[in-house]
Amino acid sequence: MAVDSNFPEQYNPKDDASFYVGNVPVYNDVILSPMDGYSDWPFRSICHELGSGMSYTEFVKAEDILKNAKRAWEKLYFQPSERPVVFQLYSDSPKDLVEAAQRVQELEPDIIDINMGCPTRSISGRGAGAGLMRTPLKVARIFRRLTDVLDVPVSAKIRLGWDDDCQPYRLIAKVIEENGGALLAVHGRTKKQGYIGKANWDAIAEIRQVISIPLIGNGDVRTVADIERMKAYTGCDGVMIGRGAITNPWIFSRKDRGDVPPEQVRSLMRVHMERNIAFYGEERGVILFRKNVARYLSLYRLSRGERKRLLSCTKGEEFLKLFDELLQRVINAEKS
Repeated sequence: MAVDSNFPEQYNPKDDASFYVGNVPVYNDVILSPMDGYSDWPFRSICHELGSGMSYTEFVKAEDILKNAKRAWEKLYFQPSERPVVFQLYSDSPKDLVEAAQRVQELEPDIIDINMGCPTRSISGRGAGAGLMRTPLKVARIFRRLTDVLDVPVSAKIRLGWDDDCQPYRLIAKVIEENGGALLAVHGRTKKQGYIGKANWDAIAEIRQVISIPLIGNGDVRTVADIERMKAYTGCDGVMIGRGAITNPWIFSRKDRGDVPPEQVRSLMRVHMERNIAFYGEERGVILFRKNVARYLSLYRLSRGERKRLLSCTKGEEFLKLFDELLQRVINAEKS
């Protein structure tokens, strides 16, 4: 697939790796979190170019890989420049996870990750995602088998547990490490919390004390200062950012959103939409881009009518023309 490689600004990685996942070097300690519906290739590639140290795909159901579902393979698309690339899989079946991991390994990812953090009822309720944290022995079998049969490192992204009464994060962390896991990312909330309430950084710090593999902390990081605070507080090797990055992908370049001028917002949004269209086709690409537009423009005062006009467009050129008109008004207002 041919895409526009031009980009308004790019992050220059450090010469020395921040940490290693097995033998895979990671050159920035700030990483885009895998998010269903958001960390697709267009957004993921932009975040990588802005500095995200690893490129996690959206999670993919192992059974969909085995059924050869087109949408599943679409989620795993990447370009070599994005490395290290992490394919994230989920299932409640050790057998299906192993078979799917072996199949997707043929695409040559750098790392394969098991999702053990999704709180969605349809997934966690059947024992996948965060539901796996209730079955430590199954987790052990999955990681032992995966590390036996795969040629790439295996990692996991977990939550603290199911609810206040079931938080086996220390046990699960040790199980993953002792059965070959090469990296652990931890969202400091339980399944019951979802995305509500304060993330528990103390729990992430506890995990740092019981494992020696690289640890990535996740939860309540929205500013550049938060990145350093989490690292200092928990001792984690890297920081994963999800919702905060949707509004501010520049955070991977260590920029707060308030420091990004409207001209840069316009340039990046144009690149993002062009990649959406190249990847999904015009109509689908523009429609899927609407949710990102709402986030990008959240800091600007647009009328309800202006937002409605913008978010109802389905043609790329029409969208860009209207968007440029609206953002130019914002730029002129800031200069006056």
